[in-house]
Amino acid sequence: MGIPPVRSPRGPRRRRPAKLHGDKGYDYPHLRRWLRERNIIPRIARRGVENSQRLGQHRWVVERTMSWLGGCRRLHRRYERKPEHFLAFTAIATSLINHRRLTN
Repeated sequence: MGIPPVRSPRGPRRRRPAKLHGDKGYDYPHLRRWLRERNIIPRIARRGVENSQRLGQHRWVVERTMSWLGGCRRLHRRYERKPEHFLAFTAIATSLINHRRLTN
């Protein structure tokens, strides 16, 4: 419901991600089991076994984007009470970020 369908190369549109990348803070058996029950492959670094550097390539994109959105004061403090207004400001902030990135 909250995630729009994702276009896939073959077959119907996917409503769930194929894989989930996470760091060692999410390494719990019940979380891995929950993901597998939903046919999502967990890519979570194991505590004490794996280094989380490989996952950093994927996490960097998300963390960088969140920091860009965090730079917008209205979004950072959540001044808007209505969710429609907050989503509108998020769309405006995303448009401004994309405009800056494309003009550089």
